[in-house]
Amino acid sequence: MKRLSLLLIMLLLVGGFFYFGLDQQLSLAGAQDRLTELTAWREARPVTAGLIYLLSYIAVTALSLPGAAVLTLAGGALFGVFWGTLLVSFASSIGATLAFLAARYMLRGSVERRFGDRLKSINEGIAREGAFYLFALRLVPLFPFFLINLLMGLTSLKVKTFYWVSQLGMLAGTVVYVNAGRQLAVVDSLAGIFSPALLGAFLLLGTFPLIARKLLALLSARRVYHPYRPPKKFDRNLIVIGAGAAGLVSAYIAAAVKAKVTLVEAHKMGGDCLNYGCVPSKALIKSAAVAHTLRHASRYGLEDVAPRISFPRLMKRVQEVVAAIEPHDSVARYTGLGVDVVQGHARLLDPWTVEISRPNDNPLTLTARSIVLATGASPYVPSLPGLETVGYVTSDTLWEAFSHLEHPPERLLVLGGGPIGCELAQSFARLGSHVTLVEMAPRLLIREDEEVSEFVRSALESDGVRILLGHKALRGEPGMKGEAGHKFLVVEHAGAEQYLTFDELLCAVGRVARLSGYGLEALGIATEGKLVTNAYLETLYPNIYAAGDVVGAYQFTHTASHQAWYAVVNALFGGFIKFKVDYRIIPWTTFTDPEVARVGLNEQEANAQGIAYERVRYELDDLDRAITEGQARGFVTVLTEPGRDRILGATIVGAHAGELLAEFVLAMKHGLGLNKIMATIHSYPTWSEANKYAAGEWKRAHAPQRALAWLARYHRWRRGGLD
Repeated sequence: MKRLSLLLIMLLLVGGFFYFGLDQQLSLAGAQDRLTELTAWREARPVTAGLIYLLSYIAVTALSLPGAAVLTLAGGALFGVFWGTLLVSFASSIGATLAFLAARYMLRGSVERRFGDRLKSINEGIAREGAFYLFALRLVPLFPFFLINLLMGLTSLKVKTFYWVSQLGMLAGTVVYVNAGRQLAVVDSLAGIFSPALLGAFLLLGTFPLIARKLLALLSARRVYHPYRPPKKFDRNLIVIGAGAAGLVSAYIAAAVKAKVTLVEAHKMGGDCLNYGCVPSKALIKSAAVAHTLRHASRYGLEDVAPRISFPRLMKRVQEVVAAIEPHDSVARYTGLGVDVVQGHARLLDPWTVEISRPNDNPLTLTARSIVLATGASPYVPSLPGLETVGYVTSDTLWEAFSHLEHPPERLLVLGGGPIGCELAQSFARLGSHVTLVEMAPRLLIREDEEVSEFVRSALESDGVRILLGHKALRGEPGMKGEAGHKFLVVEHAGAEQYLTFDELLCAVGRVARLSGYGLEALGIATEGKLVTNAYLETLYPNIYAAGDVVGAYQFTHTASHQAWYAVVNALFGGFIKFKVDYRIIPWTTFTDPEVARVGLNEQEANAQGIAYERVRYELDDLDRAITEGQARGFVTVLTEPGRDRILGATIVGAHAGELLAEFVLAMKHGLGLNKIMATIHSYPTWSEANKYAAGEWKRAHAPQRALAWLARYHRWRRGGLD
């Protein structure tokens, strides 16, 4: 109501301005016609005239009315250059600030609700350099100042900053106009006040801060590069270190735009995802799922079968799957794409020079204008006493270590309740291992909502996984006398120690960036558990970029590929244009059964950030396709802006959740709401209908009850009934 009242008052004032012909009075001709009368009035009552002039100018500027330029000229004609400039400077700044505040009060909330994700990056830029850009805009009279007032009101720029920067930035233009006002009687047009030369001078003045900023960046870079001398000629446009997802995509893009690029890999092409992570783990998960289906075949009208698991054959299949995908990431493929692939370990000698130690060959030294570090990450192993003594495997080493086993580990202890720990714990439990999962946190998958964590915990326990939450690992101990072959992990819970027996211990407590051995320390490149980069993925040196797990942020294969685009484009074309990496819409999936897939905010994140939301939920036990496949468990939850169908985030728990999530990712990326999803035809019976039904739940909750009541009356009337 307050906003509506203010809007009504403003509309009445604007309407009155035009109704009473004040727009004509504030035209150039109108001011010239009344110049003699106004001059006499000012001479008779100078203080009153100055005050009324000040208030009139503030009102015109605050309401974004036409006539501010003419008022500025009149200020020079009536009060002279000094007093005219003083009055106009304060009046224009005060009026601009009132317009700024009105836009903020009236519009900012609705604009943020509608374009919150896009405004977030703008506001981050405003927080860093808002005063700088506002000053540059104020210096150039070509920009409509009233538009600047309104648009800046929609940002997070501080009011105090807006005021003083506006007053300072508009001063030069004010002096020009006020000075021209001394000749108001003979001014032909407002456009004639600024000659092309004067406009050029103002344009140069306005762009000077931008030029100065560029010069400062160059000086800063020169300071960074000071100890080093760049080569006169470069061997390559780009050198990429690491052939995982980020490195492969980086090299591919560089070759596609005809840059000369070398890709260096010290171990296996394809990196962790192909050889140790995504690919082998999903192959194992599938085999475990088949064993689980056979064991519970009666759910499908068949006889339950105890699967006879040939573990060597199963592990061989895992490696066959890796081998089948391997050609996609092979040296031969990338050489064919135009990439120079070198097997060896790369080390930076200076910001442009890379030394590559090659097996059975002399070191190779190459120079490049730009370098992309895509060195990846490796499993984190906690420094627990006795851990090396009892032995352990990680998600990287278990494939080789377990390939020699005749049977799955009888007693497998999994340390860590994150995605990797949960996926592998469930899989080995389904393959017949007695699995104990130890997690120090109070629940599994701590980044997800509590209901999601509980759902996954229940699913793992139903498959036989023993879950110990709130248990802190203390040390490893070998078997005591009389317990030959036994190994223990000692944990603490509620102040008491417990001994957990195991045959194999899997450490799955996270991953850390690979940072050592690449010459980063010698060059002073900052590392804080990851490579420190700016928004453009630049390191300390503007020609050295980073992408993938080594950057931290989101350690997913698809995020590494996403970062690679920004790193390469900035590395190759940063002299002309740069792009800030966009993390607004990052999906991820945990491949337990049921799967957990998410994009955007969940409830715990929205609450932590103080973001208002509405939640809709659709249960998969209502979905026809889920019922036919015996997978009727799980749910779809969607967070939306209050009263609107704009999607803030979606979480899916259930079979094929990772596949279903893509529709929500697409919708969020392109600003499509739940109404668009509901209006899209989905084949029947399919899993994707779950998304449509979730949208339907939102629509049902926002049905216009008053309009529906009138429709009910209409239909009764059509039937001949009476109220």
